[in-house]
Parts: sequence; C-alpha cells; structure tokens
Amino acid sequence: MDIDQIIKDFLEKADKSEKMPLLVILGGTASGKTSLSIDLAKRYQGEIISTDSRQIYKYMDIGTAKIKKNEMHGIAHYMIDIVEPDEQYTLADFVNKATRHIEDIGKRGKLPILVGGTGLYIRAICQNYAITRIPPNNALREKLKQELEEKGEAYLYEKLKKADPHAAKKIHPHNHRYVIRALEIAASGKKKSYDKKESRYEVLKFGIEWDRETLYERINTRAKEQVEEGLINETKMLLQKGYDMSLPSMSSLGYPEMIRYIRKELSLEEALALLQKNTRNYAKRQLTWFRREPDVIWISGKKLATKS
Repeated sequence: MDIDQIIKDFLEKADKSEKMPLLVILGGTASGKTSLSIDLAKRYQGEIISTDSRQIYKYMDIGTAKIKKNEMHGIAHYMIDIVEPDEQYTLADFVNKATRHIEDIGKRGKLPILVGGTGLYIRAICQNYAITRIPPNNALREKLKQELEEKGEAYLYEKLKKADPHAAKKIHPHNHRYVIRALEIAASGKKKSYDKKESRYEVLKFGIEWDRETLYERINTRAKEQVEEGLINETKMLLQKGYDMSLPSMSSLGYPEMIRYIRKELSLEEALALLQKNTRNYAKRQLTWFRREPDVIWISGKKLATKS
C-alpha cells in the first residue's frame, strides 16, 4: 500500500470538490496512532486534533497516555487539556470546538488531522451529526446513582430497557455512566438523536490494525510503563485535589485500578493485571466499533513499525 499516493490523490480530489480535506487516523489503544499522525503531519503540513474523550481533561497525563511535548516535534495539537476533571463536557461541546479548530487549520492552508480512539467523536465530526442538546438532570442523576448502589446495575439496565429499548441495545450494562445519561434523556421526554447531514469535508480515514496477540502485548507493556512512569502518584494527586472517583473523568482506565491499590484492596501486581485486562477489553470494544466505520483504509501496524 502506497500511503503517500493515496493521500496525494485524496488531496487532489478535495481540491476539485472545493470541500476542506480532513485526514483521520483511528484505531485501538496502543496501536500506534500518535507515531503515524506525527509522521504524516510533518510530511503534509498537518495539525492534529485529538479525538480522545479522556485527553480533554487536565492533570490526567499518564493514565490517558497523553502525548508529551517532546513527542509533538513542533506539530500543533488541539483538544488536549481543555477542561477540569470535574467539568461536564458533552459530545456537542466537543464537536463544536473541534470543528472550529478544523476550520481554522484549513483556512491557514494546513491539513487538519483527527487522531484518536473515541469512535463517536470521530463519527460525529466526519458525518456532521446534528446533535440534540439535552441538559443534565442532576437531581435525577443522583437518584439513579443511589439506585445503582442499592439495587445494582441489572436493575438500572432493566429500567433503561423499559424507558428506551433502542438506547439500551447500544449501551453495555457495565457502562453505568451511559446508562444513567440515557435514563436522564428518556425522562426528559425527548429522544437523543444524532441526525446526519452532508459532511462538510472530504474525509480520508486510515485505521491501524494488529493481530490480537501483538496488540495485547503492546497494551500490557504500555500499562506496565504507565505504572513505572508514576500513574500511582498521578492518581494520588487527583484524589488530593478533591476529584471524586464517581466523576466520569475518574472512570478513565488506570485510575480506578490504582485507587484500589492505594486503598490496599489490591496488591500492585493485581492492580496492574486488572489494568491490563480492562485495557484489552476496551481495545476489543474500540475495534468492534471501528470495524463498522465506513471507508476506512486499514494499515498493518507491523509494517508501520518495520518502516520506522
């Protein structure tokens, strides 16, 4: 596969269509998206917009595998460190701000590049979702959290199946935050909709794929490195700042596992093994989503690693 030729043909097509070109690099966690994005940004005068739903949070660097300044090689990055861990930040908020960055990058003659593993963020931008804004119902949210604690996730999920069967089919019972949010929306009497409009952009999507065994090895290695780099201290710092583990941000991979270690519920070996297992499961869910994403050109991670 000649990636450069594909990109050149794509840029020519975008120029003729008068739509702004948008390059997308997607894939599971630890697949090598960052390295490829930097390489392509250097070669095609690109600037990078992160589409990671956890890297938006300040202070959460190691747990979210945020790119380091020295790894950026002078390439501008956006949508990283933009909100406090206890701030509410919706999909609509993300899309609005990311879209402004894309437009600005394009107007300056640069190539906007979306990079990340949050499939809904990518799809919402590429397919130009018209997102229904439904404000949070904090009183109901607290009530539902209490029900979850007292009656369990099966009870709450059954409640959602009755209130909005369509939403329930798309949400895993373990994803308590999404279940609760879907119940809030159902209670509002409105339906959460992501109506698609014509895309604003000419879009080219590259996905990075590995055989499962190698990807899992990469994930296990990354998790170990995160602990060695100071994930425990980062978690302690967040707790000391008063960020409660019930916050959506604190449910990010790495923090719940380290909190259990800090509280002496698990040994460090057990906490690391749990983080590795949870990350592998997350990567599996990411890939299931991305396999349904239209028009993705899949690139072998092994071949990319060999070239570099």
